[in-house]
Amino acid sequence: MYGVKCPKCGLMQLPKEKCQSCGKELNGSKGPGHGKLTSAPSSTASPSVPNPVAAPIQPAIQRGAMEETRRLSFHGSGGTLFGIYLLNTLLAIFTLGIYSFWGKTKVRSYLWSQTELERDCFVYHGTGKELMSGFSKAMLVFGIPLTILTLLPNFLEPKEMLKIGSQVLTYTIVMIFVPVAMVGARRYRLSRTSWRGIRFSFRGKIGDFMKIFLGGGLLTALSLGFYYPFFAVRRQAFMMGNSYFGNRRFEFDGNGRDLFKPYLLALLLTLPTLGLSWFWFLAKKQRYFWGHTHFDAIHFQSTVTGGRLLALHSTNLLLLVFTLGVAWSWVMVRKIRFAFAYLTLEGMVDPAMIRQEAQAASATGDVLAGLMDAGFDLGT
Repeated sequence: MYGVKCPKCGLMQLPKEKCQSCGKELNGSKGPGHGKLTSAPSSTASPSVPNPVAAPIQPAIQRGAMEETRRLSFHGSGGTLFGIYLLNTLLAIFTLGIYSFWGKTKVRSYLWSQTELERDCFVYHGTGKELMSGFSKAMLVFGIPLTILTLLPNFLEPKEMLKIGSQVLTYTIVMIFVPVAMVGARRYRLSRTSWRGIRFSFRGKIGDFMKIFLGGGLLTALSLGFYYPFFAVRRQAFMMGNSYFGNRRFEFDGNGRDLFKPYLLALLLTLPTLGLSWFWFLAKKQRYFWGHTHFDAIHFQSTVTGGRLLALHSTNLLLLVFTLGVAWSWVMVRKIRFAFAYLTLEGMVDPAMIRQEAQAASATGDVLAGLMDAGFDLGT
């Protein structure tokens, strides 16, 4: 039996009327250039909640398991992404900003659909309506209190004391909501991401991360920055250790002590190198984080170097400066391809162990992360 590739999300599956992941009509056509698949039970899945046991993942992972080393690849182009951004900007202007939520969803859908692993692409299931609803909630719990604290000293006396008090409260609110935003963003985006019909999820508790974030931030400040490597590793352990693919959990076994010497060296070389030493520390941190991340028997490896990071950021900066920001889409594509070029997945996974366990998530944290620039990066 021949496989069919969905023209919208790229999912390889058995012939049927609709795509199992995104619900697009397939019309029973055969995907060009696709080989034979082993037989698997046919099932129908909702585009919003995938089938509890996604059959297509089994032969696909078994095929990939025969290869010891695998890589992610990105097939998108800066030109296409620029066209999406341009259309989104125009529609956002005409709709007084309302379309921006659907525009952000369209960008994510494109980026996810162009990211491929073992000949199958990722799928983004989020919607603009979810982001708009999340924005409304974020304004209620975050925007309104900050607005009141900012304006209140202008109407009451004594103004100086009120300004000091409002600044303290504003800082406290921000420090509380940054970890809320980081956890919420990761929970939402992973819950809206799938590969071969299986959803990702994040199951960490906000309260647990708040202790890590606030405590680590305080210790980093009191130690004049020397606690940072331990803080960074604890954050990564929480974020990665609570991330799931189906019912299987990612694991992270790093230790802050391992990053302390590279951090101290970068700190000592800051002035002599005019700050360029931090590119080598960032590369070391990426290699360390990926090298200590596992998914069952799969191990991640990164070979990025400080020199290559410096070259990437330097050229990206030049592109943005000389094009007055127009090259932003091309810069984003360069960054994604760069990250995948130095990342490999080594080892095998038993497909029989992976089962669907979709988790509910709100878009509020994702919107907060966007407002506060507190988004997440799966690798660093």
